[in-house]
Amino acid sequence: MASASRFEPRKMMEKAIEVMRTSVPEDRRDGKPNPHVGAVLVRPDGSIETAARGELREGNHAEFTLLERKCVGEKLDGSVLFATLEPCLNRNHPKRGCARHIISARIKEVWVGIEDDNPTVAGKGIENLRRHGVTVHMFDRDLQDVILAENKTFFEWARQQTEKPEPEPIKLSKYEDPISTVALGDLSEEALERYRDKAGIKPAVDSEEFGRLLRQQGLVIGDAAAAKPTGFGFLLFGKEPRNALPQAGLLARADLADGQSSREEFGQALVLIPALLEQWLNKVLPSTLDRSRMERREQVDLPFEMIREAVVNALIHRDYDVAGQKCQLVVNTDTITIKSPGSPISPITLDQMRSFTAPMKSRNPVLHYVFARMGMAEEQGYGLTSLKKHAEVLGLPLPSYSMEGDSLVLTIYRSKTAATAVLSQDIIDSLSKSERAGWEWLVTRETATSSDYATAMALPKRTALNHLKRFTTLNLLQKSGSGPSTLYQVIRP
Repeated sequence: MASASRFEPRKMMEKAIEVMRTSVPEDRRDGKPNPHVGAVLVRPDGSIETAARGELREGNHAEFTLLERKCVGEKLDGSVLFATLEPCLNRNHPKRGCARHIISARIKEVWVGIEDDNPTVAGKGIENLRRHGVTVHMFDRDLQDVILAENKTFFEWARQQTEKPEPEPIKLSKYEDPISTVALGDLSEEALERYRDKAGIKPAVDSEEFGRLLRQQGLVIGDAAAAKPTGFGFLLFGKEPRNALPQAGLLARADLADGQSSREEFGQALVLIPALLEQWLNKVLPSTLDRSRMERREQVDLPFEMIREAVVNALIHRDYDVAGQKCQLVVNTDTITIKSPGSPISPITLDQMRSFTAPMKSRNPVLHYVFARMGMAEEQGYGLTSLKKHAEVLGLPLPSYSMEGDSLVLTIYRSKTAATAVLSQDIIDSLSKSERAGWEWLVTRETATSSDYATAMALPKRTALNHLKRFTTLNLLQKSGSGPSTLYQVIRP
């Protein structure tokens, strides 16, 4: 690998985006929009070469132009490649996919901007690189947003497309295959109708056109006479998915202030669970009177948009190979916790999730595609940005992520004081009233300086510094830097 000291990854990501903007569009009769793609190669000596899609010849991919035209014949061992779009795996014969050109060039480190948004090929170019010993990183989240915005038309088109089956299939999951004990009749008509309605699909559920659409999307395999749901198709639309996949579904529990507890298991098709969960929460939790409307109306005092986002992401991105564990939701007076079996998918780290900077990457692109088409999930990613924004709008502490065993745990706080209530009693007792108020302000932010804190809490600078030192000693803050620019990062409970 190239030495990290020879270049700054962030600068090379930005350079790839600059190059992306010089892409030359094709004149296509079929109306297919052209993606703008940029690629940057960093050689072991630190020198770079760049290429954009269509730069030398109409339609040529950026990676192909870079490796097979500009650097042809070079020994590229130890070089690092940056590409704004996931390298394709296959192209029409005799062309080869860009992932294969990268492997042939013996490049062992690649930074990818955005995963392909087509559900039948998403992640497969990346997986092929990994299987050939290539280390893959993703671009920083804010730069991914730039790539998405500048390729909006292409990505909107790509989400509606499917590719022909790969001649050399790359499977991200065994659930892309059919389940031997499951038949087409085991799918729920209600779930399929919900998908059709929410996704704006015109053909009727019982039509050949609808069946063909399911096959194109990797939800059903086989011709009409012998069609069988894939594992993902059965998870999404099965009448009782847990009959064949016991780890499917959601276990929910509500712990009430009076000491009572209510529990419910949701084993229905995944596309039905979010609405059923909301109905259940409205039924079992105490309601408050909504006086913001002319009509008298009761509502449960819960951030439903945050819960829906979190539960959908848990169902989509969990590791279904972790047997014996369902997704879980627990609601109490202070917090809402959602457990999703499996650790963050590589190359995403827990620290990136905690700081809301995790790049967009999907563990199960087929599940994500269906929920996105139904308007129930962001187009890509873990919904981190959305969760953070909801908390900020509501004035709540920012959500926190942790690992509990082999499950990723998201904690959402229900009130401004909840992040204090979940601290240990010893810590709570040791904080003054002023310090508690300061902590409740800090947990609505990712970082703060002493000046930020002093201004927000209307405290003298020395008192503010004493508070921040106290929080750092209690391991509630992590200090970095020195002097006036010292930054304090919140360590969430």
